[in-house]
Amino acid sequence: MMDDTGEPVWIHLFFYREISMLEAILLRYCQFTKYVVSLIGRSVSYLLPVLAAIVFYEVFARYVLNRPTIWGYDTSLFLFGYIAALGGAYAQQREAHINVDIIHAKVSEKTRRIFDVLTSILAMGFLVVMVKTCGGMFIESLEFNYKTQSEWAPAMHHFWLMITVSAGVFIAQYSTELIANLFFLIKGRELNGEIHQHVNLIDQPFKVDSDQLDSIFDKESPNGN
Repeated sequence: MMDDTGEPVWIHLFFYREISMLEAILLRYCQFTKYVVSLIGRSVSYLLPVLAAIVFYEVFARYVLNRPTIWGYDTSLFLFGYIAALGGAYAQQREAHINVDIIHAKVSEKTRRIFDVLTSILAMGFLVVMVKTCGGMFIESLEFNYKTQSEWAPAMHHFWLMITVSAGVFIAQYSTELIANLFFLIKGRELNGEIHQHVNLIDQPFKVDSDQLDSIFDKESPNGN
């Protein structure tokens, strides 16, 4: 059977099936990656009360008992690093990082997606260098048994491993955003089943909307300038 262009219908059905299969693979990858990033981010959040308890005990031991620990400072420093680094990708997924969209909010949806693609590429490039550098430091710290310069002197290799893993998780999160934005630019629609997540400004205390900035700058100063 031929279509209006004189080509066999099976050719169109074949390419449609292949495109649908590719879209399904991309969708499954994005969903799985976002689930893993979310799981890691939510898991490390349970370290926050542990960190708070250690800091509280260290302050109590130092100023009340007059017997400061030798492990409190290093442990709290490591835990803070774990929480911040491993939770960074989840914060990116939730659009919770500091963002001033002065230009981003003024352009069209297509232009915003182009900006997001460029941002993802630049961020992933930096993170690849970070993985390579921190991975090398992990191997080196294992080989030479690097330790902190403190009285307790715990080993440092686990910290470099954590930074390497967190950078890899960040790359995975950025890859899902890159795929979604490229798909939108090529197909003109969202990846099937994927909804571009917009978080309300009320949920992002550090995000400043361009309209808010305009209203601030349009107001006259008390001096009338």
